[in-house]
Amino acid sequence: MHHHTHHRPYPGELWSHCQGRRGPFGPPAGGRGPSWGDWFGSPPPRAERGGVRYLVLDALSERPRHGYEVIQVIEERSGGSYRPSPGVIYPTLQMLEELGHARVVEQDNRKVYEITDAGRADLLEHREEVSDFYERFEDDSWESYVENFGDIMKRLGRLFKTMKRAGGRGQLTPKTLKKVGEVIDKAVHDIEAAFEEER
Repeated sequence: MHHHTHHRPYPGELWSHCQGRRGPFGPPAGGRGPSWGDWFGSPPPRAERGGVRYLVLDALSERPRHGYEVIQVIEERSGGSYRPSPGVIYPTLQMLEELGHARVVEQDNRKVYEITDAGRADLLEHREEVSDFYERFEDDSWESYVENFGDIMKRLGRLFKTMKRAGGRGQLTPKTLKKVGEVIDKAVHDIEAAFEEER
């Protein structure tokens, strides 16, 4: 069963929103628009499946919770940017129970999961992974990410419009194209350097 209550689109779904249906990144007539994967090769960072177990243990470390509460806690701590699906959380809880890192207890006539001493020890060893994951979202909320991404798309759109306009005026001479190519090469080099700094 899939829950789509808080669907947050990947940036690939924002192309039309940012550029308009007929923008340079809008879909071709009768076709689909480019997806995030078409342009960038992979979706934005999510919790790696293995790392989810530490987010779950972290949520259980305060008090016993049932699966839906665990999902809510993780969503809140990521500033609403990451909402794990029940299809990830429930098998993770079962796995933690099998490992002896969590156990099922009765609370108010409901079955909830409680962290064990072994679970606390495991969480302590991986505390940094949990902090690193949530820190990704602190500086950049989803809303500002969408805004910044949209801004970049608009700038790229302006570049394509400028090229198209110059082409229409017959200004794309070999000499001009050589200069434009050099400017783009420098920009790509600077952008790659910026990405390297982030690593």
